[in-house]
Amino acid sequence: MSKPASLPQQLDSMLRQAAALQRNGALVEAEELYREILELKPKHADALRWLGELLLQTGRPQEGAEQLKKALAVNPKQPAVHSNLAYALNALERHDEALVSADRALALQPKFADALNNRGNALAALNRPFDALASFDRALALTPELAAGWSNRACVLRDLGRYDDALDSCDHALALQPNYPDAWSNRGNALGDLNQPHEAERSYRRALELAPGFVDAWNNLGLAQVDLNQREQALSSYERALALDPAAVETHWNQALCLLQMGRFETGWREYEWRWARRRIKADRREFAQPLWLGDFALDGKTILLHAEQGLGDTLQFCRYAALVQQLGAKVVLEAPGPLLRLLSTLAGVDQLIEAGQPLPPFDCHCPLMSLPLAFSTEEASIPAATPYLCADAASVNEWRERIAADIDAKANVGSKRKPLKVGLVWAGENRAHVAELRKIDARRSLTFERFAPLLDVPDVCFFSVQKGIAAQQLAGHAWRDCVVDHTDLLDDFADTAALVANLDLVISVDTSTAHLAGALDKPVWILNRFDTCWRWMLERTDTPWYPRARLFRQPTLGDWDSVIAAVREALTGLSASHAGRAA
Repeated sequence: MSKPASLPQQLDSMLRQAAALQRNGALVEAEELYREILELKPKHADALRWLGELLLQTGRPQEGAEQLKKALAVNPKQPAVHSNLAYALNALERHDEALVSADRALALQPKFADALNNRGNALAALNRPFDALASFDRALALTPELAAGWSNRACVLRDLGRYDDALDSCDHALALQPNYPDAWSNRGNALGDLNQPHEAERSYRRALELAPGFVDAWNNLGLAQVDLNQREQALSSYERALALDPAAVETHWNQALCLLQMGRFETGWREYEWRWARRRIKADRREFAQPLWLGDFALDGKTILLHAEQGLGDTLQFCRYAALVQQLGAKVVLEAPGPLLRLLSTLAGVDQLIEAGQPLPPFDCHCPLMSLPLAFSTEEASIPAATPYLCADAASVNEWRERIAADIDAKANVGSKRKPLKVGLVWAGENRAHVAELRKIDARRSLTFERFAPLLDVPDVCFFSVQKGIAAQQLAGHAWRDCVVDHTDLLDDFADTAALVANLDLVISVDTSTAHLAGALDKPVWILNRFDTCWRWMLERTDTPWYPRARLFRQPTLGDWDSVIAAVREALTGLSASHAGRAA
């Protein structure tokens, strides 16, 4: 039976009515009407498209993407639908597919600003910031009044470390659209990068005035409050975010760091497991058929694989748990990065040591190293803090002892009858410029060698560089280079570094892997700590329960290294005088 002749007119009338309802904000009624149309004609291209757009408008990207795909199946030559599908796929974190959809839109309509904007977001998420910036710039050249383009462009400029430009881009967006919550939140992010937490807080609060349910703004407000040393308030902000979205990964992560900083270990370790859902870390998650062990079943007679994660310093800090695992009756296989392998051969509690990337032996269960504190329900009082738990090779130690003795004898400013204090220096962490989040941490934790200059004329001290990486080059061309002995070209791995450190009286280091090495070797180490401290150093203390012979020198305010260096110089002067007196 043929359809009634009046049906097309009826559908057109219904479509016009649904579109009017959608324009006027009656979204529930509009959705019902679109669905009625699609019951009558399942392949109605306009109803599919507009329903898809409405679903995106109401925060349902999965359903929206499904409707938009149906619309494209009816008529694939719709650039706006391809662009909207790219928007939906970005929201679903399916960024490769989003890029394909945006490119299809642009193949049909090359000068399509919205598609270029969605393409830029996909490229940014795929860690292609230069391509993303070019896409946003093309969009804005076509449509300078596109506020979303300016706001999104700011995010990429932050990824590229261009924080002032990011702030300008946000201000462009807000000049066009003053009540734009995303732009206010992005502006707060740029201000945070510029170490202006008070101004950042104001921007986040403006975003939340406009959109009280804005999860990211609550999360970002918490970060600003951490920078302002307002951690209880930060936890409240994170709680607001999680009440709105209990699965907000970054908020769980930031909450974990805050709780651990505050010494609230029980909840902090549990929240720290959310790291595996983070975009930057989840790619490194190990998927094994064998079960994950988090202290929830007996290990007696089982073989467990402990595997390193994140940085070298993290491995040095948490490998100490291997002995505790072995004491539960397990055979322990430890997988670790090559630069640590020789050093970790001295670690108690390891039955088999495997270099990362090599074939693994059979095992019954596994645990990432940084989940071991959770598995053992670690509280401050139960931290396994006995040191040393790593040792330098005796033959290498003797070689370095002779080398250092020759260095001291050769130094003209040290009298032959006085034994100087031997101090190692590390002024910068590893440069991780390819990851925006880590680049910001590196910028805050690291110094230049120039900053150490006030220490170098402390009497009766012989300084040794323990600095590796790009920052080591700062020593070569510096006026004070002759004040620091540099044998770092002989340090091929951490076992070599351990042999050097074993011969020193003290290591002065920023928060990097060498500080953990010194702590694990039971060497005195002074750690120069940024104001927004890493969680492991906790708050408002000069010691740490992780390393008995470590001393923390904390920034009193964000970015204030001058006060830290002054305090270190005073302490070093006193230590040198005491050491010289004992030597005499």
